[in-house]
Amino acid sequence: MSPFTGSASRTSQWQHLRVSVDESAVATVTLARPEKLNALTFGAYADLRDLLAELAREKTVRALVLAGEGRGFCSGGDVDEIIGATLAMDTSQLLDFNRMTGQVVRAIRECPFPVIAALHGVAAGAGAVLALAADFRVADPSARFAFLFTKVGLSGGDMGAAYLLPRVVGLGHATRLLMLGDTVRAPEAERIGLLSELTDEGHADEAAQALAHRLAEGPALAYAQTKALLTAELDMPLAAAVEMDAATQALLMNGKDYAEFHAAFTDKRPPKWQGR
Repeated sequence: MSPFTGSASRTSQWQHLRVSVDESAVATVTLARPEKLNALTFGAYADLRDLLAELAREKTVRALVLAGEGRGFCSGGDVDEIIGATLAMDTSQLLDFNRMTGQVVRAIRECPFPVIAALHGVAAGAGAVLALAADFRVADPSARFAFLFTKVGLSGGDMGAAYLLPRVVGLGHATRLLMLGDTVRAPEAERIGLLSELTDEGHADEAAQALAHRLAEGPALAYAQTKALLTAELDMPLAAAVEMDAATQALLMNGKDYAEFHAAFTDKRPPKWQGR
């Protein structure tokens, strides 16, 4: 994400999301259409894409929690506002729309701070992919995933799902989930590696916030580079990956946080991370 911006000013109010940033530099982004199980609209997709780009440029956020208001996380694309509308679009318009949804997933994967999905109730269709794209998925026992794309006559490989899911749960589980579109409840999701943490009932938001604050208090630059390497090296041969690791470590070894660790260790005190 480039820190150099054009003439556009920072967005002070988002129409399709509820956004807050606390004193610890933890952003909470809430999908807030509870009456529709937080179904996504064209505007919600665009706001997520643009918000993540703004936060990445500003460098004021150290971790982000993506949550859903009400009975579930996100039921996917709104049937009336998106599926109905796309039936009237030509191929060029449909390509623009599908590219935009993919840009949201890229923004989650490429932003320089950890993203934690706080999950309860349904995460279906595009909602399941948003959760999949996050760095961490924290869920309570009510959470359930359903990659529903084939059930509406579309490819299961939507928004990068066919790229990301096999890398999280393996090809066998990914094939089953993307082809059949069956619901996966929280205990099975934990068993196959789709969840980072399974909490007690009703405690996913609390646990996600605790994880976000833990990350926000840590070495932000080290986390950002780790996230970048995890994404970049997915398809690299080993030789290229270890070379990228070497270059990254050489840069970080010249950073203030590396020197701060040594000073803190010598002084027998906790390090004061600067994210530089």
